[in-house]
Order: sequence, then structure tokens, then C-alpha cells
Amino acid sequence: MTAGIVVSASVVVERSGPLLGALVVTLPVTVWPAYVFLSFDHDVVYIVASAQSGLAVNAASAVFMLIYLVMAQTRGLVFSLLVAVFSWIGLAWLLLSVTWTVVCAGLLNLLVYPVCLWLSRNFREVEVPRVARQWYELPLRTALVCALMGTVLVLSHWVGPKATGMLAVYPISTTCTMLILHTRIGGRASAAVIANGLWGLLGIGGGLFALSVTIQPLGKAIALSLALIIPVVWNMSVWFFRQHRLRARVKIA
Repeated sequence: MTAGIVVSASVVVERSGPLLGALVVTLPVTVWPAYVFLSFDHDVVYIVASAQSGLAVNAASAVFMLIYLVMAQTRGLVFSLLVAVFSWIGLAWLLLSVTWTVVCAGLLNLLVYPVCLWLSRNFREVEVPRVARQWYELPLRTALVCALMGTVLVLSHWVGPKATGMLAVYPISTTCTMLILHTRIGGRASAAVIANGLWGLLGIGGGLFALSVTIQPLGKAIALSLALIIPVVWNMSVWFFRQHRLRARVKIA
């Protein structure tokens, strides 16, 4: 399902522009299943600790995306992606060295994402060319996503909730999108998608916050439902707001 959404999003990018494609890519199609599977194997205390660390590390994903989109303006895929990934790893481990409350982790996201959104504002609007899709995209996406899910579930029994939360929120869908689009439509167009994707990861942070604060009083089913609903509604709201602004500009013109 995740692989299908990522590949479908690459088609949406070509047909509808970078914003809609980015909002599709940043639906919680890896984070949410990861926590659903974890809830089968672990108790509520474990899930809360994992979600809190995941929420904190979600802030590192904003920096990851910002670094990539800046590098992609002039650099190739390998260099841009490696710099971004190693930056994410370093920031994630640094964040894990701190004991986070859900409030502090939420405030960290509210601080980091607006800054990254502001810094990326000039990279969002790029015309995306249409190119032929490659046969290997779906198998590659499927393999990467399955590898992430398997790693999260296996290591969750060995590394503890904090490291599990870090692994669960790694932006694998965004990484897959970089791998697909950078070589197909160029670095600048790929960077435009990633820049718009910052909005979506902010919504995932909202879902993790809700999961952290509601799973103990309301139970796993309701908390996991909120962790899915909040990012989806957030992405839809961003889309409608941007469409409204676009129509307003057209009327003024």
C-alpha cells in the first residue's frame, strides 16, 4: 500500500504539480502502520515512550528535507541524499540523548517546522516536466518500505522504545520520492516537491502528539485512529487553503 501511494504520488506530481504530490507522499503510510504493528506486540507505556521520541525525531526530518532541497539545486542525487540522510541520523541520535516530554517534543516541532517552511518558501513553485516512468519503481519502493517495517518490528524487542520511535518516523516515503523524482525530473523540481512536503510532516507530528496524549486515557483504538485522521485532515486543509489562495490571486489579477 505504501509503495503504491509513493509511486502514485510521483504521477500526481507530474500531472498536478508539486504541492498535491507532496501531500500524498507525506500521508502517514509508514508511520501509522508502524505504530499499529507495534501496538500488537507492546503495552501502552512502550507506545507512549516510542511516540514521544518519534515526535521529537520528527523535527529532524524537517532539517533532513531542508538540507536535501538546498543541495538538490546544484548537486546530484547521491550527494544530496547522502548529506541529508547522515544529517538526519546525527540529529536523531542527538535528540534521543534528551529525555523528552510530549509537550516539549511538540513545541520542538512547532519551532523547527515554521523555520524550515520559511527557509524553503522560494523553492516550492517549480514547473514539473512529464517523463516516462520506469519499470523498477514499484519493486524498489516495496522493498525499501518492507525493509523499514521489518526493521522497526524486529528491533523493537531489542533496542527499546526510544530507538524504535526514531526508526518508525524515518521519512522513508520522502526518501523514496527523492530517489524516483531527482533522476526523472531534475533536482530543482524534486526539491519543490520536498519543500511542499514539509507541510505534510508537520501533520504527522500532530498525529504523534495525539497518539502520545490519548492512548492511555482513551485506549489504543481511538489513539491510533486519531494518529491517522489528524495528518489526513491536515493535508486536506493545506490543499484547500492553498487552492483558495490561488483562486483569490486569479480573481485579483
